[in-house]
Amino acid sequence: MKRLAVLLALIGTPALAAPFAHGNAAAGKALEKEKCAACHAGRFDGDSGKIYTRADRRVKSADGLAQQIGGCNSMLGLNLFPEDEANLGAFLNQTYYKFK
Repeated sequence: MKRLAVLLALIGTPALAAPFAHGNAAAGKALEKEKCAACHAGRFDGDSGKIYTRADRRVKSADGLAQQIGGCNSMLGLNLFPEDEANLGAFLNQTYYKFK
């Protein structure tokens, strides 16, 4: 039921709203540290932040960021709920990407 409420809220969000406006960046920061940082650090000489700031990064838009988060969640079995993905997106966008 909670997932349905989140999905309906996302669908009803106006297209002009800031990306991940419904996410909690503080909660996303904790998730990034718990679920993402170790894997990313292993690929970038111990600096997990480099994956987000590298010149050839894959993510070029807010939609792309949401898709990347969802892909990692699915492929790696991170067991993130939709609200967790929104929180993670809010943190990553606020900290690294700055999509509007």
